[in-house]
Amino acid sequence: NEVTAHLAARPALTDLHLHCAELDTVDSTGLSALLMISRRTSGAGVRLHLDARPERLDRLLHLTGTLDHFTALVPGGAVRSPATEESVAATR
Repeated sequence: NEVTAHLAARPALTDLHLHCAELDTVDSTGLSALLMISRRTSGAGVRLHLDARPERLDRLLHLTGTLDHFTALVPGGAVRSPATEESVAATR
C-alpha cells in the first residue's frame, strides 16, 4: 500500500500525516485499514497523524475506543523536522 511504500522509501521519516477530510464514510474495513497503518508506522518508529478528521471519523474512533491508537506518542520518537515528515491524502 501507499503508506508502506512511503515508510520503505524514507527510513528517516518520523511523522506521517494522513489528511482525512475527504473520507466520506469509514466502516469496519476502513477502521481496520487505519489500525493496520497505525501498527506499521508505530513499528517503524513513525508518529501517525490523522489530520482534518471529519466529525464522523472522530465519533467512530471514540465509540470503538481506538482514538488513543492514533493520538498516542511513539516512545523515543525523534525530533521533528520538515525533512522527516510526509503527508498522504486518505480517500475512499
